[in-house]
Amino acid sequence: MTDALFETAFYLVAPFWLLMIFAPAWSGTARVAASPLTVLPALTVYVVMAVAVFPELWTAVSSPDLDAFRELAALADGATALWAQVLAWDLLVGQWMYLQSRKLGLSPLLTGPLLVLTILLSPFGLLVFLAVRAVRTRRRATPPARGAPHSPPPQEGSRQPTQP
Repeated sequence: MTDALFETAFYLVAPFWLLMIFAPAWSGTARVAASPLTVLPALTVYVVMAVAVFPELWTAVSSPDLDAFRELAALADGATALWAQVLAWDLLVGQWMYLQSRKLGLSPLLTGPLLVLTILLSPFGLLVFLAVRAVRTRRRATPPARGAPHSPPPQEGSRQPTQP
């Protein structure tokens, strides 16, 4: 059963990743990504596996020690619990990145690969995204250069408001 749950945990989060990567402009994707409930299936796997190794898990987290963590990870149920936890938290990070990218107007052609990187190596994906976000935020906050127009020029044929 543990092997099946280990494999199943990924398939429980994959649909949400696929939506964010391959259907980023669909309105349903934004609604799904805004919900923290997407992680419940993976957290269910976590709870089932964590209960099975709770004494080892409690030892590893209540008194952090590398050997205790190794012992937990060496157990099939422990490794599956850790895997499900990583998948759930990575999905939450990915959802936040997706929502932030939409808010900042980042291209899906940039965001999609960053989300793939986050699925595979979440700390690297998050670091790259944070750098991109900082650059985009800084560009938006930078005032226009002196003498530059503050708004785009009117388009031909558009009506201009009259001044009183």
